Amino acid sequence: MTLVNIKSLLTDIESDLRNNILKFWIDHSIDNENGGFYGFISNDLKADPKHYKASVLNFRLLWTFSAAYRYYMDQKYLFMAERAYDYIINHFIDKDYSGVFRTVNYKGEPLDTKKQTYSIAFAILGLCEFYRATYRQESLEYAIELFRALEEHSYDPINRGYIEEASRDWSPIKNICLSSNDMNAEKSTNTHLHVMEAYTSLYRIWKNSDLERKLEELINITIYKILNPLTFQLRLFFDINWYPLSRTVSFGHDIEGSWLLYEAAKALGNEELLNQTRMVAILMAKKVFSDGIDRKHGGIFHQRENGKVKDFKEWWSQAEAVVGFTNAYQLTGESCFLSEASRLWSFINKNIIDKVNGEWIWGTNADGSQILSHEKAGPWKSPYHNSRMCFEMLDRLKKINTLSIA
Repeated sequence: MTLVNIKSLLTDIESDLRNNILKFWIDHSIDNENGGFYGFISNDLKADPKHYKASVLNFRLLWTFSAAYRYYMDQKYLFMAERAYDYIINHFIDKDYSGVFRTVNYKGEPLDTKKQTYSIAFAILGLCEFYRATYRQESLEYAIELFRALEEHSYDPINRGYIEEASRDWSPIKNICLSSNDMNAEKSTNTHLHVMEAYTSLYRIWKNSDLERKLEELINITIYKILNPLTFQLRLFFDINWYPLSRTVSFGHDIEGSWLLYEAAKALGNEELLNQTRMVAILMAKKVFSDGIDRKHGGIFHQRENGKVKDFKEWWSQAEAVVGFTNAYQLTGESCFLSEASRLWSFINKNIIDKVNGEWIWGTNADGSQILSHEKAGPWKSPYHNSRMCFEMLDRLKKINTLSIA
């Protein structure tokens, strides 16, 4: 990739971040009647003012606009971050039992009060980013409180790792699916990846020895329990003893996991562990590069289930692959990875970015035709994956650009 290509890519990504993604949420997501943000917006921009409000969407909005304010110091981003923070503290934090509510109704009243580890991880992530942007001590204290709640109530002291979900008072429950698309399993890759991400973010601002130990343990769990040692792909669901319950391969989680794993080791600064995760991250990225890319139409496939590839492409997987392959290039110097990241951005720009209504669509069919039936904003559709990709790429491409000049 030439110097001009990098500069062009930087310009395109930053323009999409500021003029499309962030602008969309500022223009369309604010719920002026009931507070906070709408819980659902259709692809054609029809907001449902009475839709429930999901914690994950709100925590991801907090993360996104906190990161935007930290990066640009623009007051309109601070306004959105503070709005998200205030709504979360007033409506999602469980003041009686600790943790957070999974959902509230459109009025902000508790609806699904179960304690979902995945949701709490994103609460920690958002609160940490808000602290980095504003240095508001209260947000760090909330993040630490949630870390301690997970360790007290969700951690499995016998087998290690974290149980997916519990009742409001943290007592065990039978139905602990992360979503309707997931298995009813005690432990999942998706949850552990984002607990690791949340603990990485917290450790950057709070150098606590217990947290350090837990983050290192999560890295080892990922490598030795979750990762298939024969294929370097992440196994998705497990029982309480870490017995794998699924053979499905998620290319998006594999490439996302490759760079999140390396970032966790970087935060700890343990050279031996960093070298180990570097090798693992490279092998994981190489496997997605060989098996997960649609060489005919572009993009990366959704997943492989029972040996058959599901060849539609979701927005978040494409975003994670751009970062993951760029990370692989930075670790190896192999130009094929950076070239693929550039091709994936071209696929996103052509097929995923909504040039009519703004933001990104849910995904495409195998041939690149757009899937327009899914929501633009909802419990699982937020500005998190795509804005995080943009921030990561702005930092990474500037470093690559500097090295190429030197």
